[in-house]
Amino acid sequence: MKKKLYIIPLFLTLFSLVVIYLSLQLETSPQMIVGDSMQARSFPIFLMILNLILIGILSYQFSKTYPKEVKLEKFPTWSSILLFLLFYILVTISGDLFVAIPVVMFLMGMVWGQKKLWVALTNAIVTPLSIFLLFDYVLQVRFPRGWLTNIYYG
Repeated sequence: MKKKLYIIPLFLTLFSLVVIYLSLQLETSPQMIVGDSMQARSFPIFLMILNLILIGILSYQFSKTYPKEVKLEKFPTWSSILLFLLFYILVTISGDLFVAIPVVMFLMGMVWGQKKLWVALTNAIVTPLSIFLLFDYVLQVRFPRGWLTNIYYG
């Protein structure tokens, strides 16, 4: 068993614990500010607990089977970096995350070898829509205004 495999899970665990500690230092927001929505400190704590669970699963998998060396793919890697630049440009030009996210997700799937066009397109539409609805209905958090969010929010 190689010890270097556990460097990244250990670093991520320490990071998660620091974020949880810092989140617990935040004061609770008054009821008149947050209303029925979530406290500001609850969301990072929830994410870091989920992160710790996933780190535990990853470490367990590492202990059972040693992962094979992965050959780096230069074209998809550099293309992904350029797509993140495209994401930034789309967000600054359109002013809407929900215009940029589906475009970049679709192109990212195609760059990384998704052969079926409909799968990449479905993923690019359903994932951001699900995230948007989760934040809007469950967490009651509004996204910044943009083209599509202006239509939705009215």
